[in-house]
Amino acid sequence: QDITPSRLDKAKQFINNLLPQMQNNRVGLVLFAGQAYLQMPLTPDVSAIKMFLANANPDAVPVQGTVLGEALELAGNSLYVKERKYKTVILISDGEDNDENATGAAEELYKNGVVVHAIGIGSPEGSNIIEPGDTEPKRDMDGNIVVSKLNEELLLKIAFITKGGYARLEDISDVSAALAAQVNAMEKKGFAAGGRVEYENYFPLFIALALLLLIAEHFIPERKTHFA
Repeated sequence: QDITPSRLDKAKQFINNLLPQMQNNRVGLVLFAGQAYLQMPLTPDVSAIKMFLANANPDAVPVQGTVLGEALELAGNSLYVKERKYKTVILISDGEDNDENATGAAEELYKNGVVVHAIGIGSPEGSNIIEPGDTEPKRDMDGNIVVSKLNEELLLKIAFITKGGYARLEDISDVSAALAAQVNAMEKKGFAAGGRVEYENYFPLFIALALLLLIAEHFIPERKTHFA
């Protein structure tokens, strides 16, 4: 709850603002906490993405924790990997991670021509976690109060490895417009019902985009992981 209305709700608002600006791109949706789940494979159906997005809640991912590496790998596996271009992953996260595989997954994505744009959500000061139905802050296994903070260092590193960009999610309109401009400027590939379409303008109308949404305000790692 360190941002208004909450990290999850603001991430949803951001995605809903971004989707109409994607210019005929196919979009998929991955949710993750302690595990990653493909909620929607790549589709041009924006209304279907919005439906799955509206239903996203902490109960959608029963395993606590944060596994950025697994989420990035699942997003990569959901994309067409035979061509080393046309693909973008948008990672929306507070950057807290407890599997230490995020940078390795980012390197593998870059080898396959995937650009990762990272969107940081949360505040550097962080916030205590009050779970639904409880009045006391969440504590780790040692009894210490858990404080969830924005870890921009890791998100910046992931974006740098894949030649993508990073932005802290403050003004939704500004961030979504800037990100859409970056994605829409990429070289694109065209498809039609009967197969591939070649366009004379060299920039066809396709890009594979996966949206990763971290349900941060509920699934907080029991132990803090520190990055150098």
